[in-house]
Parts: sequence; structure tokens; C-alpha cells
Amino acid sequence: MSDIFSQSHQSNSQTQLVNKTEQKQFLRFNLYDHTKLMLPIKQITEVLKIQFSQIVPIPQMPSWVMGVYNWRGDILWMVDLGHLIGLNPWYQQNTNRSNHTAIVLSPNKEKHNTNAEGNINLGLVISKVEDLEMCNVGEIQIPPRSTINSQLAPFLEGYWLQPQGDMIMVLNGQGIVAAMPNNFVN
Repeated sequence: MSDIFSQSHQSNSQTQLVNKTEQKQFLRFNLYDHTKLMLPIKQITEVLKIQFSQIVPIPQMPSWVMGVYNWRGDILWMVDLGHLIGLNPWYQQNTNRSNHTAIVLSPNKEKHNTNAEGNINLGLVISKVEDLEMCNVGEIQIPPRSTINSQLAPFLEGYWLQPQGDMIMVLNGQGIVAAMPNNFVN
């Protein structure tokens, strides 16, 4: 009986070790030149180039909801990600570009949810996409609550220090979707 106990204990600790060294692929992007973020690639459907004139503003929405965009015949709610997490709104940025970049976030895609109601998509307006990163999930660190802006906290999974020393914030796609008003995400 003690042999069974020690074998199951060994397999549990091996499972924990595998989880700490699990490699995940992330999309690294910038909101501004100095703000680097990542989202799990499994939660991203597409990266779009859009014109702001194609976003239709919707009244009486939170200030970080820019409006809706016609994406493949479906309504895609467009979110000013910087404004949502407590940075300056997009319209206050000095940019003369006519095309802007948006990430189509589909956080339930990672869970292989095939239920149409569970497939929530949001367009996150960002500055630019940088690259794909392979990251050991065990290296993502959780910062002390006292060091986090209260607007950023619900959306932050943690941060990752690159070997070169750059710090990249890792966002939680589910947290971003949860911020949307309930009657607008279906």
C-alpha cells in the first residue's frame, strides 16, 4: 500500500514540474512605444488593419468602447485597450496613421468552446504587433498588488522578464471580456 502511495505522489510532483515548465506561445505587441504586452496566441483569432472611420461609435457605452466594426459580416466590438487598462485614450495619442492595428481577441477559443453563445470576440486597438514569443509559464511573475494601477489589475495575469531584461505585461483575455457590459458580448 505504501508503494501505491509513493507512486501516486511521484506522478503528482512530476505533473507539477511539467506545468511549471510548460511553454506557451504569446503574441507580443505595443500599446505605445514604451508599453509592451502579451496575450496567449490561442486566444487570438486574427490581426486586422482598419481605418477609424470604419468603426461606428455607439452612444452611452463606457469611454473605452470605441464602437462596432463589420468583421466578416459580424459585429465586432472595438475596445481602446490602453484606455481600458488606465493609460491615455487612443484619441489623445499623436498619430497621423490612417490604418490602425486591432487584435481580434477570442478568449473562449482556447477552451475549444464550440457553443456559439460562448464564442465572444472583441477587437483590441493597439499600436503595433511585435512578434511571437515562446514563454515558460512558470516564469510569469505576479507583481505585488501595491505596485499595480487599480485599473490594470483585473486584466493583468502577471509579467515576464525577457532574457534581455525587458519586462512584458501578460494580459488575461477573460478579464478583458468580463469588463464588457453583459448585454453586449453575445
